[in-house]
Amino acid sequence: MKIKEIIVVEGKDDTLAIKRAVDADTIETNGSALSEETIEKIKLAHQKRGVIIFTDPDFPGEKIRKTIARHVPECKHAFLPKEAAIEKNGKGVGVEHASSEMIREALVHAQIMKEAINEEITKDDLIAAGLIGGNGSKERREKLGKILKIGYTNGKQLHKRLLMFQISREDFAAAVAVIRQEGQDE
Repeated sequence: MKIKEIIVVEGKDDTLAIKRAVDADTIETNGSALSEETIEKIKLAHQKRGVIIFTDPDFPGEKIRKTIARHVPECKHAFLPKEAAIEKNGKGVGVEHASSEMIREALVHAQIMKEAINEEITKDDLIAAGLIGGNGSKERREKLGKILKIGYTNGKQLHKRLLMFQISREDFAAAVAVIRQEGQDE
């Protein structure tokens, strides 16, 4: 599978995992302290071929993602579920620990975050769906992120992410229905 965009990853091990999974070029950030030179490389890559940000599903990865998105807002974003990126011994989390199949799936579902045009989904909707402020809300947010292919986020950031990806009220409701159905089956 050939990827035309350049994939932004955190380090060399991530690049190796990406190249095992797909035919693609990468830019490595080498940690969360992004240099001006790296930001300029990402801007140029975006102009020439497009960019997919594919960072680890953890706090430093999210910090890198947000920094790049602030400088280059029209990048695509690929997300891995945290459990797909956990090292076999359970200690590390990162793209480099994911299977080639999970990497390909995340890249196929990469999408552009956009500023919200209108606020269809409200915070009251999130509370009513049990996604914030209650027992099991973290687990439901994890499931929602997988279903909608927008990655996991904490309660404070969920509303913003739904709006940035312009998730429709219908898609949100369908995902919540799946989560509720799974909860009844357990």
